[in-house]
Amino acid sequence: MDKKLAEKYWKENIKYLIILLSIWFTVSFGFGILLIEELNQFKIGGFKLGFWFAQQGSIYVFVILIFIYIILMNRLDKKYNLK
Repeated sequence: MDKKLAEKYWKENIKYLIILLSIWFTVSFGFGILLIEELNQFKIGGFKLGFWFAQQGSIYVFVILIFIYIILMNRLDKKYNLK
């Protein structure tokens, strides 16, 4: 792979990482800490939603984001003929 193509590949990779980590930050910090009072007005599985995000939701979202990253990277690899 030439240098320009490698740079484009890594720029897209970094873009994906920034987007996915921003989503995770929003869910874990925003929903689990900053918006906990507002979310606690709702319940999921018998637990207040803010508590659920702080204890389990952010972990679930992180695992889902890992799988999304895998899918995105497989597509990116095919786009740049790396697989």
